[in-house]
Amino acid sequence: MAGESGLFIYGIVPSDVEPTSDAEGVGSPPGEVTAIRHGELAALVSEVGLEEPLGRPADLSAYERLLDGTAEVAPVLPVRFGTVVTGEDAVEDLLDAHHDRFADALDEFEDRVQYTVHGRFDEQEFIGELLAGNRDAVALADQVRGRPEAESREQRIRLGEMISQAVELRREAENRDLIDAVGGHVVADAARAPSHELDAVHVAFLVANDDEEEFVRAVEEFAEQRRDLIRTRLIGPLAPYDFVSAHQLAE
Repeated sequence: MAGESGLFIYGIVPSDVEPTSDAEGVGSPPGEVTAIRHGELAALVSEVGLEEPLGRPADLSAYERLLDGTAEVAPVLPVRFGTVVTGEDAVEDLLDAHHDRFADALDEFEDRVQYTVHGRFDEQEFIGELLAGNRDAVALADQVRGRPEAESREQRIRLGEMISQAVELRREAENRDLIDAVGGHVVADAARAPSHELDAVHVAFLVANDDEEEFVRAVEEFAEQRRDLIRTRLIGPLAPYDFVSAHQLAE
């Protein structure tokens, strides 16, 4: 029916967590974020129209902004983006059915946040390094230079495959080096799939609050050593998306 509404669930938190007065949820206009409590747990929710389309970039940003902001002050178990239930009873049923597992996970993630390190190769620098150390690549580059694409298609394909394989091998090595470089300052790590063909590193880390400063320093040192070849970004603190979710615990 037109006008019916449901509750968009963002995450599970300890029962004493209160949304800030300026917290904004998904939708247009943004929904007001509230907490539904059950036992030691609470769910952060906001009202949405059941016919309202979700999935706009602004909705995903609102979802992440709320969870990441919460993670800075309290443990949070993210609920899969787009999860909408019919009302408060459904939320309370979820909290009741998985109460102990959710509570244990919140205890485990107390004073821990996620950081993600994402780096991308500078294309010209990478190809320059490849050509400096690979005679076959140099030969192929010479064969395509200055020739029409149609006449050098086979060589271009072979060169492209060679570059792609070199990127993949170097990416694996850089991910390992990054994990080794920060390993003493993290609780866990999770390599992420590349989001671009020139991705150099893409790893999520779970970091204890007490180790954040040393972790950030180690990432900065790693990035500085490669600043001409890799453009590195440190993203966080974030909710622990890559390490726990309410859906995983409820399965």
